[in-house]
Amino acid sequence: VARIAMKDPEVELKLINASYDAEYLAYQMKYDSIHGRYDGTIEVDGDSLVIDGQKVALSHTRDPAEIPFAKHGAEYVCESTGVFLTTEKVQPHLKAGAKKVVFSAPAKDDSHTIVMGVNQETYDSSMECVSCASCTTNGLAPLVKAINDKFGIKRG
Repeated sequence: VARIAMKDPEVELKLINASYDAEYLAYQMKYDSIHGRYDGTIEVDGDSLVIDGQKVALSHTRDPAEIPFAKHGAEYVCESTGVFLTTEKVQPHLKAGAKKVVFSAPAKDDSHTIVMGVNQETYDSSMECVSCASCTTNGLAPLVKAINDKFGIKRG
């Protein structure tokens, strides 16, 4: 997520909350076993990262209520722990200053699920948290939608 955010001119990465120290995070971002070597610069500055010249604060807490979202201006949060997957469980994120939370996994409640290319038009800006489904759903749903739109699917 951080790599994609850093390459999008409309996104400013403000804060990463992780159990690891800055040196380890920098190494992991530079040398990703899936995506390869990062093509920008990643440096450590105390307990912060400097990615392509932009300073990104680090936080190291397991309690979302203690993550300093407001202090660092982090308004949109990608919740990727797999632990906080309900609207109720992300209330501490919102109280700590986040305006919106996106689950990187299927929600464990009736939080709205968005799959790009399938139902992104159902997003409503009043939603405080949404799920972006699972990798399986993101891989399969656009294909199923295209087949259904063109030919129809009777069941399955």
